[in-house]
Amino acid sequence: MTASQQYIDSHTPLGASLVPGGATFRTWAPNALAVYLALPQPTGSPPDFPKSPDALLVKDGNGYWGGFFPGVEDGDLYRFYVVGEGSEGFKRDPYARELEMDGYPDCNCIVRSPADYAWHDAGYRTPAFSELIVYQFHIGVFYARDASGRDIRPHRVCKILDVVDRIEYFADLGINAVMPLPFQEFQGENSLGYNGTDLFSPEMDYAVRAADLPPYLERVNRLLTAKGFPPLTAAQITGQVNQFKAFIDLCHLYGVAVITDVVYNHAGGGFDDQSIYFFDRQAATTNNNSLYFTDQGHAGGLIFAYWKQEVREFLIDNGKALLQEYHVDGLRYDQVTVIAENGGWFFAQDLTSTLRFIKPGAVQIAEYWGDERWRAIASPPYGMGFDLGYSDTLRDNVRKAIGETTGGRQAAVNLDRVRDALYLTYRDQGRWSVFQCLENHDLLDVNHGDRQPRIAALADPSNSRSWYARSRAKVAAGMLLTAPGVPMIFMGQEFLEDKYWTDWTGRPELLIWWDGLEGGDKAMSDQHRCTRDLMWLRRRHPGLRGDGLNVFHVHNQNRVIAWQRWIPGIGRDVVIVASFNEGTFYNHGYRIGFPAGGYWYEVFNSDVYDQWVNPNAQGNAGGVTADGPSWDGLPASAAITLPANSILVFARDHGDF
Repeated sequence: MTASQQYIDSHTPLGASLVPGGATFRTWAPNALAVYLALPQPTGSPPDFPKSPDALLVKDGNGYWGGFFPGVEDGDLYRFYVVGEGSEGFKRDPYARELEMDGYPDCNCIVRSPADYAWHDAGYRTPAFSELIVYQFHIGVFYARDASGRDIRPHRVCKILDVVDRIEYFADLGINAVMPLPFQEFQGENSLGYNGTDLFSPEMDYAVRAADLPPYLERVNRLLTAKGFPPLTAAQITGQVNQFKAFIDLCHLYGVAVITDVVYNHAGGGFDDQSIYFFDRQAATTNNNSLYFTDQGHAGGLIFAYWKQEVREFLIDNGKALLQEYHVDGLRYDQVTVIAENGGWFFAQDLTSTLRFIKPGAVQIAEYWGDERWRAIASPPYGMGFDLGYSDTLRDNVRKAIGETTGGRQAAVNLDRVRDALYLTYRDQGRWSVFQCLENHDLLDVNHGDRQPRIAALADPSNSRSWYARSRAKVAAGMLLTAPGVPMIFMGQEFLEDKYWTDWTGRPELLIWWDGLEGGDKAMSDQHRCTRDLMWLRRRHPGLRGDGLNVFHVHNQNRVIAWQRWIPGIGRDVVIVASFNEGTFYNHGYRIGFPAGGYWYEVFNSDVYDQWVNPNAQGNAGGVTADGPSWDGLPASAAITLPANSILVFARDHGDF
């Protein structure tokens, strides 16, 4: 007698699903000879699984095996035992929502109810795509302090509940979205996260064991009660799933969206015998057909077989689970280029359209480096249908300009390239569709052969704390946060971190230096204040998020560039002037155009932030009157004082508060 087929049909979800009186188990293994459910099966069990007929799942005509098992509850352990032509043995469920924290990779899956966590974020709304300001970080090395405030990152991998201590920091900084690097289960304690093997299960090394929860529970409940919600119990944040959900829930309560980084171009940096690799345990063939994968490698793993409907559904189901079960606000897709170049073009279209239907407000960000990058953003059939697309154009050309300034006062600086980069858009009526950054995890990884220095080190290679480094870094931050597109900063960028980074806590000299921000380095705290005010400036002035753009002034000899932002049909104009000149244009000695006459408030001046408050700051005493002749192709002009290595922002009002 085989497993009961109650509740089992073609619509039964894959994986383990709790139903009245028990749970259904369903998996795809078309070439397997038999699939049994091991329930429960302790870690380290001998290979001679008894193969009880009652545990044998039933195969349907499409290669899916399923069965209903009464009495199964949330938290029960299970694995599949697969008999194939090539081998037989245990396999972890590819859809497992959580894994045991001991014994990986020889560990059990855990039955989990998607409704197990009690959410508090019903009133939260994800920001519009054009309003996003994104903060990228790596969970494992980001932040961890003990009860006495001591930095404990050199001694262990950071946990997602460690990051709870930074949620108020995020909210105060002005970002409204965080984007942690991937947190799907991967092999080993240290990883960038791009070698996942169990895509539905959160990384267990980022979770806190039940015995260690009390101090973390206190931190979680402090943030909850501050927002008027009752405290949670330890049971409610036990396990990987609930800890990640608690973090996302708290982020939402503090006005911060969570965009998860997913890797659908490949899986694994090596597979164990119980992984998804050769899941149906068929014999290896000359083309190495391993059910879910091609024989083509990428980044140490294998590329998915996108031509198979079941593989496409697996990846789309993963995205749906993140949106529906974890309440994430968007997905950042790693290396969509690999997907598109390996038969995944139509898969990408199915993915984006399905997830947009599931959650229209969730942003979908493509890292796509194809020759025609607009195709990532264009709607099908011409494109893949993502919302935002990565660009290196502004990044590379601002970096080139900064590098040129280090040649000295007389060195040539080409700002024409920056002008052209500002105009780049993937959608005419959606300048926000370009995902912009000056630093990111790939660019700064100490292990990457093509790594590039952080902005502070680039701005003055001889001394990343010199006036040159400090002032140029402020200009760079200002350009990113006033440019079209959705800006992203990488952890530590906001406070002048100058070191490369690594995903290994065993390199403490490469960990971002929080103590520098918190009193150890005044240059860091000054840069943090500057970045914070720029972020809130962007949020207050809708013109900085509008589609209107006019780069009206470029003077390479003077090293000055100026542009105008506005909302078409509404206005709310903002004028930005950036100077990489090492000298100040004193006493209103620099004339620029303005889009209208009258008084313009100087709503931001980066010179004020150096040695805060800079007693020698140069500026325009709060504003200027544009009563001069037409200039730079604009109807009015004003002579301004333009500080050395600075960025100024002028507006007709002080913004929305």
